[in-house]
Amino acid sequence: MAFILIKTFTFTAPTLEVAWVTPVEVPDEALTRLQKAIQFKTVSYSYTTPHDSAAFMGLHQHLAQAFPWVDSLLEKKTIQYSLLYKWAGTDHSLKPVLLMSHLDVVPVDDGTLKDWEAPPFSGEIKNGNIYGRGTMDDKVSVLAILEAVEMSLRSGLKPKRTIYLAFGHDEEIGGDQGAASIAKYLQEQGVKLEAVLDEGGEIAEGMVPGLDKALAIINVAEKGYVSFELTITTQGGHSSMPSADNTIGSLARAIAKLEANQFPYKSIPLIDKQIELMGPHLPFVQKMAFANTWLFGAKIQEALNTRTATAPTIIKGGVKDNVIPTSASAVVNFRVMTGETTEEVLQHIIKTVNDDRITVKSISNRNEPSPVSDYESGSYKLIEKTILQLMPNTLVTPGLVSGGTDTKHYHAISENAYRFFSNPRKRL
Repeated sequence: MAFILIKTFTFTAPTLEVAWVTPVEVPDEALTRLQKAIQFKTVSYSYTTPHDSAAFMGLHQHLAQAFPWVDSLLEKKTIQYSLLYKWAGTDHSLKPVLLMSHLDVVPVDDGTLKDWEAPPFSGEIKNGNIYGRGTMDDKVSVLAILEAVEMSLRSGLKPKRTIYLAFGHDEEIGGDQGAASIAKYLQEQGVKLEAVLDEGGEIAEGMVPGLDKALAIINVAEKGYVSFELTITTQGGHSSMPSADNTIGSLARAIAKLEANQFPYKSIPLIDKQIELMGPHLPFVQKMAFANTWLFGAKIQEALNTRTATAPTIIKGGVKDNVIPTSASAVVNFRVMTGETTEEVLQHIIKTVNDDRITVKSISNRNEPSPVSDYESGSYKLIEKTILQLMPNTLVTPGLVSGGTDTKHYHAISENAYRFFSNPRKRL
């Protein structure tokens, strides 16, 4: 017990002292420009459903008119409906950086329209908030980047380092045509990036119980993504004479096995760093747990979701209430933990289900977990410093994001990909 207490009382975090900077005042016109951008229905449904050309081209035209200095002074390339800008630097010995976001949004379920406080493509301002698809994910970042560059150009700023701006058009369905094509183009041009900055982290207040300051998470890695379809084929039959190996029952048992035998939680250096930085700022009991991971590590790993996640998402089977179907299928989605692979997931399914009647195949891209970017690099430290300059009472930590981002397409041309969305969020 004494050892646990000593570890707790000596558990301290390093401090980074920076000078506070007055934020740039955002003009009212910036809100109008964002409102207008939201009104374009740039929805990504699937790769079998074409994008709305008029909506995307309309948004392109709006951005060109709203940011004339960017449009006239930066080199611009349109790749399908995606946009790539190049802001040439004065020192060509420095590797460029890339600031990225995406133009597309997810569809709106018509059945949820009654739950919206304002129409989803209105950009309406209500109760001090702008409502609409893209206000959080992620037209707001597109506009924020362009506002910053436009202001800089007007003030005569010339960056030393070349800056690329990349705005994909299909991030919500994987980015295989947008970000992937931009990355391929840059690679063909011989571009090697110092760092990439995309969405994926956040500044959150009240998200961690007991933490008395805002938490800024700069995600330096993301989990992999894969969906597998499990299909069973039997002789079927009539419901009046069911067999012990009922088609749907057997498939249900397979899914139950996967849920009951999930991947174990694991520790990786990135999570250890997050614990090291966050723990000293927590109340005593939580601090004690974070200081003694040798004893409480399993609970912390569970809270931080440090394993490959298993989620059954679709099940199909049966056509009539008195007929046992000859086939049934289910889709199980996995978010693959750093250090594991989609092939390991496949083998885990086969071993766990252990049923020769069930076939398993991937029905999505098999996106492996990303590399872990350096959270001691100059680029990371610059993001951290900027956060603290604008929000002094903030704890900054690296993190691991479960959702996918377009950064996965840039690993070939940059070792450092950072995911951070600067819009503060509170738990209400």
